Amino acid sequence: MAVTTPPRRLDAGTLLIFAACTLLAAGNFIAVRYSNVDLAPLWGAGLRFGLAALSFTVLVPLIGAKWVARADLRLTVAYGLLNFAAFYALMYWALLHVTAATGSVMVGTVPLLTLFFAAAQRLERLSSRTIHGATLALAGVAWMAASSGAIAAEPLTFVALLLAAGCLAQSIIVSKRISHNHPAALNALGMGLGAAVLLLLSRVAGEPWALPTSRSSIIAVVYLVTFGSMGLFGLTILLLRRWSSSASAYALVIVPLVTVALETLITRAPVLVGTVIGAVLVLLGTWFGALRQR
Repeated sequence: MAVTTPPRRLDAGTLLIFAACTLLAAGNFIAVRYSNVDLAPLWGAGLRFGLAALSFTVLVPLIGAKWVARADLRLTVAYGLLNFAAFYALMYWALLHVTAATGSVMVGTVPLLTLFFAAAQRLERLSSRTIHGATLALAGVAWMAASSGAIAAEPLTFVALLLAAGCLAQSIIVSKRISHNHPAALNALGMGLGAAVLLLLSRVAGEPWALPTSRSSIIAVVYLVTFGSMGLFGLTILLLRRWSSSASAYALVIVPLVTVALETLITRAPVLVGTVIGAVLVLLGTWFGALRQR
């Protein structure tokens, strides 16, 4: 069986969806900080995805969308377990033991892992341009994290972070395979399954199940359910319809740049030189690896 490369429809609509995904995902990082003030991590993630899945379930018949095709149910289950259950459980656990900077470096490996996984599964073709672009983007994320002087991880935590990145990379490939289904129907099932697993893990871990009480936490949870879950993952499915898995994964290395920009605007914090250098490397890597035409 020959290795095939999905077409990259780099038009204005694709770029607009890509930009929207990065903006919404960057907002998630800030919103989670506020929601974690009142909510335990696994409980907060399970509550967020559970409410979003319920909203999607109600939305599907209202808009007359079709439910996931029976032939795609197995991959939809894999999508839910990888993207919402395994990734978030591993990442939340790891972030209890490492800094956010360390976590961001590992998430920065996702475009490179997605490229290798897609090539191994004969969905895309490896090329020096895509490998160099992904490596350059990862170097940019690592540079930004290193400039904060807070990178460290124990061996077990490092393994958890690597597994989380691998789960996310594979979930992108799985999502690509089933992206012809309606985003609402796909996420209703995938998010619902992921939320159930997260809530079960939260109960096993003995986390308190409390609702947000502060105004900032309530606003954060509302954002996470609507824009941060329904909006982000709905648009991600649309992006994967139009673009390859590895190219779509570059949103994950752009997110830290947008997050830093948003935090700078909100807190008026000074911009570090290391952040600027890292941002340039990320943008160059994204250009060569995803945006530059053949």
